[in-house]
Amino acid sequence: MLRDGFLGNHASFMLDFVVVALVLIVPILLYSLYAVKVRHQYGTHRKLQLLLGSILLIAVALFEVDLHFVQGGWEAVVRKPSAERQLTSEQFAQVRTVLRIHLIFAISTPFLWAVTIAAALRGFGYPPAPGAHSGVHKFLGWASAVDITMTSVTGLIFYYFAFVKSF
Repeated sequence: MLRDGFLGNHASFMLDFVVVALVLIVPILLYSLYAVKVRHQYGTHRKLQLLLGSILLIAVALFEVDLHFVQGGWEAVVRKPSAERQLTSEQFAQVRTVLRIHLIFAISTPFLWAVTIAAALRGFGYPPAPGAHSGVHKFLGWASAVDITMTSVTGLIFYYFAFVKSF
């Protein structure tokens, strides 16, 4: 894994990669919802959700391996000696608080998404079409969509406070 990122800050490559993914997830998710709700393209929705789920699973796994085994943890990335600025103890505490809020969503998202996808694969046939599972799927799907959106928003806020903002 690469130790330095590509967005011009002192974050790691994988952290920058995940930030880009967080920016791209929500528009793709919105298109997937548009495809199913407005255009009734259930197959397109299924393919996009499986694609998003697979990409996110791989990206998060690579990110976690990089963060914990290559970088030495998120604190080591934030406190890189090569960083142009170093956070004070108070600023670091603020960043830690933002990260804790982010982790509430980031930890629940893959589990909720996995349950939603697994239930959909069992509950809908192929090609997918509305059926008895639709009500449950609608609830799980919206919960998953809100959760991944909050993961994206809070992750971007964490990145901003940890690597971009000049205090």
